[in-house]
Amino acid sequence: MIKVNSKHKRVWTITAIALVVVISLGVWLFRYSPYGYRFEIRDELGGNIFPSAILSVATTDAEVIQPAEGLYVGNPKSVISVRLRTRSAVSRVRIEVEETPFFARSVSEFILDKARSYYTIYPDIIWKYEVLRNNNQAEPISVAVKVEINGVDLGQQVRTYSVRSLNECLLGYFTADRVFHETGIFFAAYVNEENPKIDQLLREALNTRIVNRFSGYQNAHTPVDKQVYALWNILQKRQFKYSSVANSSLSSNVVLSQRVRTFDDALESSQINCVDGSVLFASLLRAINIEPILVRMPGHMFVGYYTDGTKQQKNFLETTMIGDVDLDDFFPDEQLDSTMMGKSQNQMSLLTFEKSKEYANKKYEESEELIHSGQSGYMFLEISKGVRKRIQSIGK
Repeated sequence: MIKVNSKHKRVWTITAIALVVVISLGVWLFRYSPYGYRFEIRDELGGNIFPSAILSVATTDAEVIQPAEGLYVGNPKSVISVRLRTRSAVSRVRIEVEETPFFARSVSEFILDKARSYYTIYPDIIWKYEVLRNNNQAEPISVAVKVEINGVDLGQQVRTYSVRSLNECLLGYFTADRVFHETGIFFAAYVNEENPKIDQLLREALNTRIVNRFSGYQNAHTPVDKQVYALWNILQKRQFKYSSVANSSLSSNVVLSQRVRTFDDALESSQINCVDGSVLFASLLRAINIEPILVRMPGHMFVGYYTDGTKQQKNFLETTMIGDVDLDDFFPDEQLDSTMMGKSQNQMSLLTFEKSKEYANKKYEESEELIHSGQSGYMFLEISKGVRKRIQSIGK
């Protein structure tokens, strides 16, 4: 039998206690010490916030902007996110976002299940929607975020964002690995079939007696094309002017955007470009229950519509021809401007309507395959009930 003297016992006891203390301290440092914990404020859009995107998905389940790769919690529609790495499983995180002119202060709490894993966390952002809707030029804001993990304060970080104008439509963005995500569906946000001013326009169109009523696809005695022409005619009588102002002021290698006038802006200014005219006309078409289509090509957009309820036939319109344009620019071989002399306003309106269809249908046929290819710069967007479930009108 081996005997251990009291001196050795004391040494072993002290050593064992020391090991327990070291191990316990190591566990505490690993789980609770702020040393080694870091977080950063991130987003997918290169520090840009688009009010049109936020407003259009506020009441839907759409996640048009995809969350960052890897593990994430929260709602990606929040746009602003925090990136951090856990040490232990079931980590409790508290995120506080300070108030700005565009959103209220918010506090969010999350549980991160996995240990030693990177998480992207989307805290709640309590947007001030009316302020977003009234933002008509880019404005910088400082976003301050405080983070706690397992009760440990990780401090505060601040990042400056640019809140874009309501009139800037997000076309797409590049991820960190330079993969491009198309977001042209946001054009649907500018189609505003519920604008209260539409009733006045429809009354003006009915007063022309081109049609007796707007019945969409319901009445065979009132062909769709005739109803569409009535809308075309009344917009021409409002003497819209073509304006080529379309580019965004945003310069970025992360996001692409396009300036679009809202329905009210277009009516008040009586100015449209190809995009403005297309979303304006699409708004009127949806208001009379005719399903519109937005067609995008590099540097250009025009509007289409189904001429029957079964979607077997469709027509397209070059909306820039609503304005005071030189038809010889579109049909240089026909010398159409010389034939316009002596015609009444209604005769000229009908001629430009038919020529608009001819021109746009030809453009569509020439590029049909590319338009449906999903290739960047091309888009075929039906403003259908399905799209409306994802993208709501931003109004105004």
